[in-house]
Amino acid sequence: MPYLTSLPMGDLIGQSDAFAPVSSFVGGLIGYILVVLALWPVFRKAGKPGWGSLIPIYNTYLLVKIAGYHGALVILYFIPIVNIVVAIIVAFGVGRAFGRGGAFSFFLLWLLAIIGYFIVGYGNSRYVGPGGRREATTA
Repeated sequence: MPYLTSLPMGDLIGQSDAFAPVSSFVGGLIGYILVVLALWPVFRKAGKPGWGSLIPIYNTYLLVKIAGYHGALVILYFIPIVNIVVAIIVAFGVGRAFGRGGAFSFFLLWLLAIIGYFIVGYGNSRYVGPGGRREATTA
């Protein structure tokens, strides 16, 4: 099998590898824009600044606060496997904060988060309070 060693490496690897960083960047940028567009109205409905969706870790902090938990919970997002559990817990809290049930929270706020946040943000969901608890009103 000496004929395999005489082939140029370009023929084995393929020519599409040169554009991989560009397509990754463009895909990441599109994903980032979709997340910002989905979270901005969610934050506005919850009385939080809409521009908070632009800043990556701050938007997670705002979601944790909307879910009714302490902001330090964001630190747990940096621990592998624990972050999955925390994300599910926060998704359920955000779902309760907007009067949504458990199935909606699990499937559309955690598993298919961008779709779920578009539904919450642009739909007729009303913000109840942090984690679904009614906020005390001062008259």
